[in-house]
Amino acid sequence: MTDFLSAALQLTSTSNVEANLSAAEEQIEIAARRGADLVGLPENFAFIGNDEDRLEMASELAEKSSRFLVTMARRYQIVLLGGGYPVPAEDGKRTLNRSELVGRDGQLLGRYDKIHLFDVDLPDGNKYRESETIVSGNLLPSVIDVPGLCRVGLSICYDVRFPELYRHLVDNGAELLMIPAAFTAFTGKDHWQVLLQARAIENTAYVVAPAQTGEHYRRRQSHGHAMIIDPWGTVLADAGVQEGAAIAPVDNSRVKSIREQMPSIKHRKQELFS
Repeated sequence: MTDFLSAALQLTSTSNVEANLSAAEEQIEIAARRGADLVGLPENFAFIGNDEDRLEMASELAEKSSRFLVTMARRYQIVLLGGGYPVPAEDGKRTLNRSELVGRDGQLLGRYDKIHLFDVDLPDGNKYRESETIVSGNLLPSVIDVPGLCRVGLSICYDVRFPELYRHLVDNGAELLMIPAAFTAFTGKDHWQVLLQARAIENTAYVVAPAQTGEHYRRRQSHGHAMIIDPWGTVLADAGVQEGAAIAPVDNSRVKSIREQMPSIKHRKQELFS
């Protein structure tokens, strides 16, 4: 297959797990009915709430999220990305933030535990300390060869600020980069689209970026604007700020042609930086 339809879903998840999964299925069904073959859910699709509640519910959330991905992929015959959900860590006190890609038959194609953790004090008064309750993944994501589609590289949210991770993915054959996120409203307005386009342009790869949007709880607010961007950096679809989806075609021949026209990856002088 040289081209297929991709969908980056956009949700406003809260602490109500059942409502979150119901909203996610609604958007999955719409995307599947429109013909999407590859569908991505955002980071924290099953739960956004207090850290204490997330830690207490971690085992239940991990089981429900994993089962949900398998069920949805089979039911709607799609390749489905769960953009990030909590999995109990070995220390019993924190969680991993895990992304999983599931095939149409419900089989796990690949997984990735978020490496870069968001420990930031923002000028709007919000403070984020992911490392206090989340364990950083210790393995680089692998590139997943999805039968009939393309070669997919996984990442999660804050990773988008670390271009070396995406160089690793492209060096290992990635043609499409998935960047599910719950990007803050404050940073998103200035950095989200710019960073996504940069990752697409410098790696001459498609970017599929599912997103959280709107108000979740207390002062927690996400930027929205789930996007699909082509290897030239053109925004093909933007979901805006409402729940919904960015849906656009992915053309593998375009990846090849742009990499031939702009062979910057081949022009890298890696020996000078080793």
